[in-house]
Amino acid sequence: MNAQAQVRQEPAKPKVVKLDGPATVKELSSKFGREVSEIIKKLMVLGVMAGINQEVDIETASILGSEFGITVEELPPAEDPTEIPEIEDSPESLLPRPPVVTIMGHVDHGKTSLLDAIRQTNVTAQEAGGITQHIGAYQVNYQGKKVVFLDTPGHEAFTAMRARGAQVTDVAILVVAADDGVMPQTIEAINHAKAAKVPIIVAVNKIDRPEANPDRVTQQLTEHGLVPEQWGGDTIVVPVSAHTKAGISELLEMILLVSEVQDLKANPNRLAYGTIIEAQLDKGRGPVASVLVQKGTLHIGDTIIAGTAFGKVRAMVNERGEKLKKAPPSTPVEVLGLSDVPQAGDILVAVDESTARAVAEKRFAKKRTDEMNQVQKVSLDDLFSQIQEGKLKDLNIVIKADVQGSIEALRQAFAGLQNKEVRVSIVHAGVGAINESDVMLASAANALIIGFNVRPDANSRKAAEAEKIDIRTYRIIYDVINDVEAAMTGMLAPEYKEAVQGRIEVRKVFSVPKAVVAGSYVLEGKVTNHSQIRIIRNGIVIHEGKVESLRRFKDEVKEATAGYECGISIEKFRDIKEGDILEAFTMELVKPGS
Repeated sequence: MNAQAQVRQEPAKPKVVKLDGPATVKELSSKFGREVSEIIKKLMVLGVMAGINQEVDIETASILGSEFGITVEELPPAEDPTEIPEIEDSPESLLPRPPVVTIMGHVDHGKTSLLDAIRQTNVTAQEAGGITQHIGAYQVNYQGKKVVFLDTPGHEAFTAMRARGAQVTDVAILVVAADDGVMPQTIEAINHAKAAKVPIIVAVNKIDRPEANPDRVTQQLTEHGLVPEQWGGDTIVVPVSAHTKAGISELLEMILLVSEVQDLKANPNRLAYGTIIEAQLDKGRGPVASVLVQKGTLHIGDTIIAGTAFGKVRAMVNERGEKLKKAPPSTPVEVLGLSDVPQAGDILVAVDESTARAVAEKRFAKKRTDEMNQVQKVSLDDLFSQIQEGKLKDLNIVIKADVQGSIEALRQAFAGLQNKEVRVSIVHAGVGAINESDVMLASAANALIIGFNVRPDANSRKAAEAEKIDIRTYRIIYDVINDVEAAMTGMLAPEYKEAVQGRIEVRKVFSVPKAVVAGSYVLEGKVTNHSQIRIIRNGIVIHEGKVESLRRFKDEVKEATAGYECGISIEKFRDIKEGDILEAFTMELVKPGS
């Protein structure tokens, strides 16, 4: 009886084991029908040191299996229920499609007026009267060929889409004012376009102005890696004037030339695939999504899914307000009929109804679980552990500083930081306050933001919280270097952490004997009579100190909260000006390991 029981307990020894990916030592032991200790011993003989919960790749598992006389077969990977399998188009089904162009550049350099000039020159009179919709994109006809312009608000939208993995643009036009030259946002735009690997055409605008200096612009562009063709480089530079319409046709010709080289094609005879450019909830019409169809043709009545939203195409409207029955590749349309408002950058696919419903439900469930275990973005506190796990090879950094000199000093200092596991890579460096665009770029590049003598504004702070981006601000260059170096070597000891209490705006300044009082309004949070205060002027930190006295009317008070006025004087500082922002904060002791 005992012998029989023993035989029954003996695990089955299979001849073939199927694996769909790496398996832990524990899983292999049950699949192979062997003791865990046997598996670990054999792995040691093979030169692999592994614990019970360590994963073993397919290759090692195959060698291990042969030691036990077992054949290991790899199963095809299981399909992700939230993904819709992509249709492979055969080369003969592809037909030429119009190029999609994004216009980027510094604020006030004439992006909008250039778009308007292109639109007016190349939209016939009867069409021009019908432009009613702002759908974030429009088509123009030039020499019988169509060009699609994405009228998205600059590079922020460009990056928001890239952060979600969508690639919509074929050509980027960088607008630089001839009288103003390359500005911080211009450099940002160059970095965004390069990161997305999109060819750049430079439009030097406002050449009709007397103070225009195109040569200086060319020189500045060369400094940022855009060498014009006339200087022996490969960047096309076109002088234009949105005001006089000069150079517009040359610009369009260059767009067609660059896109011809790219040989842009798509298959129009298949189910539609496109990207959401923008979307909003309209009071009368429900969820409205602007879509750029990239492959296939979208028809009225098609069942579509975008992110967690799905539905049937009830109506399609182009940028001139005309109703369309179908939209071929590179057509921007406004679509009605989705159940919910999708996000910009979501992929829209036409599928059958049951697939749309099932995938949307699975995506919604996945979104919920993803929100629970939020993607681990890089932060200085866990940098070393991520390096140890081999998750991090490049430490991407976005630097914002008060002056260009600080950026150069930081660049050189980072260049000197060497570590065999990780290298520091500066994604973008600019002068001025930390803005939402920086946060979106950091999100797309999984970077951390370092501010030197500058602060994030309220919007970028909220965006950073939402995107889980680590923003570090410093006033001493050595602190920056020491922190990054300490994080890379795993020695960053979190001692004190800053907690922002509130933001206060200075509305009037009074001089009293022995002090200057700032008549202020608390915009958000609170300020106490023990707060530390940081004085910010135009996004730049000009002083840090302590509250000397805090008053409401004539009384000394312990704190003032949002929506109330107060009078603040700061220890040993008298240079307060109207319009300054005071940031109240405290330094809290962080327990190691918390």
